Amino acid sequence: MFCNQCEQTSKRTGCTTVGVCGKTHEVASLQDLLLHQLKGIAAIAVAGAAVGITDDVADEYVNGALFTTVTNVDFDAEHLADVIDRGAEIKSALRAKVEAAGGVVPAGDPAVSFEPAEDLAALIAQGEAVGHFPDHDRDENVRALQMTAVYGLKGIAAYADHAGVLGHTDPAVYAFEHELLAALSDRDLTLDDWVALVLKTGEVNLRVMELLDAANTGAYGHPAPTSVPLGHRPNKAIVVSGHDLKDLKELLVATEGLGIDIYTHGEMLPAHGYPELKRHSHFYGHYGTAWQNQRKEFDAFPGTILMTTNCIQLPKDSYAENIFTTGRVAHPSAVHVENGDFRAVIDRALEMPGFTDEVDGGSVMVGFGRNAVLSVAPTVIEAVKSGAIRHFFLVGGCDGAKPGRSYYTDFVDQAPADTIILTLACGKFRFFDHQLGEIGGIPRLLDVGQCNDAYSAIKIAVALAEAFEVGVNELPLSMILSWYEQKAVAILLTLLHLGITDIRLGPTLPAFITPAVLQVLVDNFAIKPIGETAAADLAEILGEGA
Repeated sequence: MFCNQCEQTSKRTGCTTVGVCGKTHEVASLQDLLLHQLKGIAAIAVAGAAVGITDDVADEYVNGALFTTVTNVDFDAEHLADVIDRGAEIKSALRAKVEAAGGVVPAGDPAVSFEPAEDLAALIAQGEAVGHFPDHDRDENVRALQMTAVYGLKGIAAYADHAGVLGHTDPAVYAFEHELLAALSDRDLTLDDWVALVLKTGEVNLRVMELLDAANTGAYGHPAPTSVPLGHRPNKAIVVSGHDLKDLKELLVATEGLGIDIYTHGEMLPAHGYPELKRHSHFYGHYGTAWQNQRKEFDAFPGTILMTTNCIQLPKDSYAENIFTTGRVAHPSAVHVENGDFRAVIDRALEMPGFTDEVDGGSVMVGFGRNAVLSVAPTVIEAVKSGAIRHFFLVGGCDGAKPGRSYYTDFVDQAPADTIILTLACGKFRFFDHQLGEIGGIPRLLDVGQCNDAYSAIKIAVALAEAFEVGVNELPLSMILSWYEQKAVAILLTLLHLGITDIRLGPTLPAFITPAVLQVLVDNFAIKPIGETAAADLAEILGEGA
């Protein structure tokens, strides 16, 4: 196996025997084979588009299959085999449809002609033969850009899937997925062509985040500032992790009046800010920190069960019977909830003792989406003009277990009292409960939401720039980002597409970026790794260096 798509990849080069995330060689090989299958479907879809043929089934399949290859989503070899087999049926039907319309399918493409083997062991062997997806006959910088674009595409697929379950889709997004996957087989594309595709990935992701924002706010209202308890109270309990608000809403409805409290975990915390979710009285509080620490935290969930709606790392098997997954998430040791049927989850929660004591763990504020922040924009603008607010920092992104992530906690704690911290995604769990005080009634720490809510943060920055009649890069705003997996790659590419400069990225730079490609990013966007200390970076940003 070879996998380098996440920040924690082994030795900062790539996992070659087992993934740091727990992904086995077998699962990695099947994911390689699945991507090969997708390249074939994409090539046919591109040929179909040339003669006016599209296919909703193929579009949805490609998007969902890409999502299953995101870090920590699908660890189930049998499930991946089923996905690959279904792809063969879809590819055959799409090919017939395109050829009947006069489309010219690239029959010489091995991905187009690929047929999956009949048993799991043979499928794994096929995956081993296919290997990692970049074109190994190309220049290393082209390969680096291919990986950057495809990893960003995986992030797009995850966001598009969340939006799609709420009925918000855009055919242009699916068309780009096909375009990019098919491009992997195009030997005529130059280095400059791949640079353009990387930036187009960021452009398309902006559209996808817009769709997801419209989907969530349309269904559940705009988030509003909300205080969320961090302790627990005596009652039966289900802890819900992940990102999918639809699953959470359906569970809240299904458990109404049953004497079960619903708690959030990790990235689900911002859900408490949505009016249509927080109106449920048994939607009580938040338990635990970030999903990257699940293995350590699950043992601290006495008497409860956990339902995760995406991204999972399982602890020891003794807890597996108490873990349920939904959506694209699959793990051989967990029970999968199909089609919104939560009876197994509810029955297990009623069997368990739940929380038997009361713990006051304090509280945190969530719900500072763009509507909430921009509703006080005049106050913010006046505070900037008067000097009460000197600078804004967006400190957000993914959490992880590797050393070096304490930098982000240090950065927030050491930021001067006349600065505001905007944060989003699971990286905030390093500091989300720190009490930073206020500036003129405005909390210094503003939780914008999930990584899915990056669109809201962008809209805040754009609105402030318009208010001050300057470009975003001229605002007293600095972005200090942490990355872990492919959704973070997609967001970073969106920021580059928007021309945002001077981004600090860490805790380490992507293993799939070559020195030459990094230099392009430095020259064009002044992107840079975080420094050795938060204090030094703060001093440099604020012009307080020696």
